[in-house]
Amino acid sequence: MNQAVYTLDARGLNCPLPILRTKKALATMAPGEVLEVTATDPGSVRDLDSFCGQTGNEMLSSEQLNGEFLFRIRKA
Repeated sequence: MNQAVYTLDARGLNCPLPILRTKKALATMAPGEVLEVTATDPGSVRDLDSFCGQTGNEMLSSEQLNGEFLFRIRKA
């Protein structure tokens, strides 16, 4: 069974907006679905990692590519 993958463009947004938008997007998703977040704020790396740890969502991957940060988060 394939789960849906959603995308969130948080480029150009500074703390706390990337995490707030991520939280809002995850609230609309079903457990097991994946959210791909693209951000440019370097603080989003630490913030989203902490957010996942506190909420039980799973950080599948976190990478930097061409000055942008790409996260894949599975909703708990």
